[in-house]
Amino acid sequence: MHKIVQPDGWREPKGYANGVLAEGATLYIGGQIGWNADQVFVAKDFVGQMEQALINISDVLQAGGGRPEHLTRLTWYVTDKQEYLAKQREVGQAYRRVLGKNFPAMTMVVVSALVEDEAMIEIEATAVIPK
Repeated sequence: MHKIVQPDGWREPKGYANGVLAEGATLYIGGQIGWNADQVFVAKDFVGQMEQALINISDVLQAGGGRPEHLTRLTWYVTDKQEYLAKQREVGQAYRRVLGKNFPAMTMVVVSALVEDEAMIEIEATAVIPK
């Protein structure tokens, strides 16, 4: 069971949680990028790669016995802040298609590049799967 932690008097966050309190088995999911299971980039755009990265996270999560509501933290690494900001509506729609309305604690970091040249985004995740 997870509990969202929100300090009294703080403005409600949109699309993420300020804190998540969880108990269970911890699953650490390494950074996932926008390629498919065959390590092929089908999507060449930011939103498509982001959705594929989330699908990859969901696949690893399921392989570990978890579901999207067990995610406690996501760290996003993006190469283009302006692209992310320009596509926030589409980002939100893709996010909800894959993970539903589960909003863990999140951090986004803008980086100059990722190891895979075609990658526009990399997302790592932590989940706590109840016993």
